[in-house]
Amino acid sequence: MIIEVESVDDKEKASKLVGKSVKYVAPGKNKTTIEGKISGIHGSKGALKVTFEKGMPGQAMATKIEIN
Repeated sequence: MIIEVESVDDKEKASKLVGKSVKYVAPGKNKTTIEGKISGIHGSKGALKVTFEKGMPGQAMATKIEIN
């Protein structure tokens, strides 16, 4: 999945985040969490490629995730 970070707008800032873990918390009463890892940079505008442990639901599009 490709993500954009608000404060990252170029390759140099994005490269500092490669290797960090991310967490998506699903809405609802169960609060299911899906964890992943930033695997690389996508393009020159600071977008990041993230590999999650299992498939992401469609509801995850355009939502916020937590970077650890």
